[in-house]
Amino acid sequence: LAQAVAVSVPCRVVGSRAKAAMGQAGQQRSRQKKICNKKTVKKVKSTVEKKAPKLRKNIQPGQILILLASKFRGKRVVFLKQLESGLLLVTGPFALNGVPLKRVNQRYCIATSTKVDLGGADFKSITDSYFSQEKTGKKGLKGQEKFFAAEAPKKVLPQEKKDGQKKTDDAIIKGLGNDVKSYLKSRFSLSANMYPHELKF
Repeated sequence: LAQAVAVSVPCRVVGSRAKAAMGQAGQQRSRQKKICNKKTVKKVKSTVEKKAPKLRKNIQPGQILILLASKFRGKRVVFLKQLESGLLLVTGPFALNGVPLKRVNQRYCIATSTKVDLGGADFKSITDSYFSQEKTGKKGLKGQEKFFAAEAPKKVLPQEKKDGQKKTDDAIIKGLGNDVKSYLKSRFSLSANMYPHELKF
């Protein structure tokens, strides 16, 4: 009996010490959680400048392109130059197929082997700012105010842009033959048994 009592007493002491140690560790952990501060991440402004994409080798001024996007898809247009934004400046001309001066992405164009003479057309003053749109007051309205607001007036092209369009188109149309004019008027489309990868543009 004496031996049994002597063995049992140290076991109880060790158990109480272990519990005390565990309690202290738990308190330390809880203190650490309270003391910890949230990390703040500073936003760094990107200083990398966006470069305009390079012009494809098979696209040159005067080249006839086929549009693959927008409401003018399938139309043939004349390429004039590449703007600073990397977009291509093209024209129908408007008098032939109804395509005005516009910007297009070269990804959505097919370059043909037909090239026309620009005839000294002056389009140096046309930049990306030429296509900037004026802001309307109706855009800031929300909910019922926007629904019951008066209709915005229809966009009217300024007379300066109309004159510039006509001046550019007249210089290009002068050097076009009847076959090229009819080619620009026609719309590109695929019919049965026609495969794009087998066509030569």
